[in-house]
Amino acid sequence: MSTLRINGGKRLAGEIEVHGAKNSVLPILAASLLANGETVIHNCPGLSDVDAAVKILRHLGCGVKREGTTITIDSSTMDRCDIPDALMREMRSSVIFLGAIVARCGEAVLSMPGGCELGPRPIDMHLAALKSMGAEITETGGNIICRSKKLHGARIDFLTPSVGATENSMVAASCIEGTTVINNAAREPEICDLQDYLNKLGANVSGAGTPVIVVEGRSFKGSAEHTVIPDRIVAATYLTAVACAGGDVVVKDLIPAHVSTITQALEEMGCHIETHGGSIRIVKNENRLVAPRPVITRPYPGFPTDAQPMLMSATLTAAGTTVFVENIFENRFRHVSELRRMGADVKTEGRVAIVSGVEKLHAAPVAATDLRGGAALVVAALGAEGTSVISELKHIDRGYYGLENALRGIGVDIERV
Repeated sequence: MSTLRINGGKRLAGEIEVHGAKNSVLPILAASLLANGETVIHNCPGLSDVDAAVKILRHLGCGVKREGTTITIDSSTMDRCDIPDALMREMRSSVIFLGAIVARCGEAVLSMPGGCELGPRPIDMHLAALKSMGAEITETGGNIICRSKKLHGARIDFLTPSVGATENSMVAASCIEGTTVINNAAREPEICDLQDYLNKLGANVSGAGTPVIVVEGRSFKGSAEHTVIPDRIVAATYLTAVACAGGDVVVKDLIPAHVSTITQALEEMGCHIETHGGSIRIVKNENRLVAPRPVITRPYPGFPTDAQPMLMSATLTAAGTTVFVENIFENRFRHVSELRRMGADVKTEGRVAIVSGVEKLHAAPVAATDLRGGAALVVAALGAEGTSVISELKHIDRGYYGLENALRGIGVDIERV
């Protein structure tokens, strides 16, 4: 079993690049099932979740080639409409294939998805959206069977914004007859990226980034070439790493507007932030950070739940008390017990965590509990005295490509053993 060994307490300097967004790559790979012939996707990081999506495409009969960060998919050879349990369990967001498969084949058979155990992530909104388009849903033996002779446009009203359900609805609606209106749609940048890709295929989707998305269904035979947007959560991880360890680093290849809530919090804490085009310079001097105002996670454009654990690590040694309120995932604080092993003073009650800043952290052996919780342990280890050993890297590898090499480039003493 591999571990990361991090010798912390070293100031960071230099430049670090952000890779493509995991949460954009996955729905775009699923949407490639609607293409006719080859579609080329650039800036696809070598993540285990991306590998799982590629396995699903190949299982469905698609031809898939990978050269570096470019994936080419030929979906014209697709000859199956089922995803077996073993593949579904490999990634939490595997249900994103549901809309594309049923729209193309008229039938889809999927088991319940796997991934990080962050609490209930019900797919009822996905199923309700497809039902409104004319699909019949049967759940039996842990499988979801979705059938429809002919899907049609519909009005979809989400009670709360759901990224995955919005994406499934967009994909399914793009190639069927009629107009679909998605109300209270998720507004994340990854939704906009999916819209751009679908429109390159020949779809007619508008409104991404707003609460109302309109899909004018049409038959299209397009293929496309698309470059995935940068990963805003990876960018947030690098920014909080500098805040925790100290230093002067330029984070490159990002979209600053996508991380504005994170940079605002870091500025409140005492970091200096400069934005230049597609890069952000962050400077954390020798002064002690101060606790920011309460951090409350909300759907985009609010503070992202996926960045909350890493910001928490940066507040562990900040003067004062920081309150975190988690509104998205009920088990988002699973990594807190591991942070306590490093000397952190964090108390949790339900969806609230209270961090009382300590003078310093010390190294400890810790285990990643989930993807972002694992990233939080890496960030904390950078600011801790001594050598920390982080295990259960399978979680971290789901969302970070070449993490140790990237961090080593800005002065982190890190190795994978």
